[in-house]
Amino acid sequence: MLIDSHVNLHAPQFDEDRDAVIARAREAGVGLMVEISDKVSSFEATHALAVAHADIWCTVGTHPHEAKENPDLTSAELVTLAARARVVGIGECGLDFHYDLSPREMQAKVFRAHVAAARETGLPLVVHTREADDVMADILAEEHAKGAFKLLMHCYTSGPELAKKAAELGAWFSVSGIATFKAAEEVRAVIRDMPAERIIVETDCPYLAPVPMRGRRNEPAYIGHVLDKLAEIRGWSREDALRRTEDAFFALFDRIERPAAFGGRGG
Repeated sequence: MLIDSHVNLHAPQFDEDRDAVIARAREAGVGLMVEISDKVSSFEATHALAVAHADIWCTVGTHPHEAKENPDLTSAELVTLAARARVVGIGECGLDFHYDLSPREMQAKVFRAHVAAARETGLPLVVHTREADDVMADILAEEHAKGAFKLLMHCYTSGPELAKKAAELGAWFSVSGIATFKAAEEVRAVIRDMPAERIIVETDCPYLAPVPMRGRRNEPAYIGHVLDKLAEIRGWSREDALRRTEDAFFALFDRIERPAAFGGRGG
C-alpha cells in the first residue's frame, strides 16, 4: 500500500470532484493520506475530511504565507486543536522568503508557536522552508536546544547545508514530484544524502504533479511516480522503497496505528 504524506484535498481545485479524487487514490493503491492544514481558519474543512474518511488523517497549523492572518497565534491554541481525534501533526508551518506573503519577523514568530506546540504535544512538526536556509537552521537549532521535537522537512528543495543540520536534529524528509523534474538535479543530489530510514513521499496535491503528469492538477493517485523516482535516485528496488518509506512514515506519525494492510495489528 502507498502512503501520501501531504495532500491538500480541502483546496478549491478539488471542489468539483473531491470524492472522485479520493476514489482514484484508493484504486491506485493509496492506503493512507495526511490532509494538511494551511491555516487555522480553514482547519474545520481539513478536519472534516479526516473525520469522514478512515484512511485520511490531518494536521493543524498555518502556512508561512498565511502568518499575517493570525500573527498572534499561540501554541496553546494549536495544542487545543491538536487534541481532536485524527490530528496527527502540527503544521504546515515555517518560513517562505521567496514570496514574502507575510512579513519575515511575523513568519518566524508564528513558526516558533508551532514548534512549541509540537514540543508540548509530541506530534511531528511539518516544516515548509523556501529561500530561508540560514534563518531556518538557526531557529531549529535554538528551539531544539529548549527541548527536542519531531520534525519533517516537507517537500525538501533547500540546500545541502540545511539538510545536514536538520538531519543532525533527527529530521525526517519528504520527497515530492519535484524530484522527477528535468531541471531538479540539485534536489536529487540532496535526496541521495538523506538519512535512508527517515525519508517519506508526498504529492503536495493539487500542486507539483510528477512527470509524466506534469502540467496537470496533481492527485494522490500519482504518488507512485514519486516513489518510483525515489527508488531510482537511491538505487532501491520499488519494494524496498515502499517498505522503507512505510516504516519511516509510521515512525514519524506515530499517533497513527499501523493498519493490517501495512503489516500492522490493525485498528
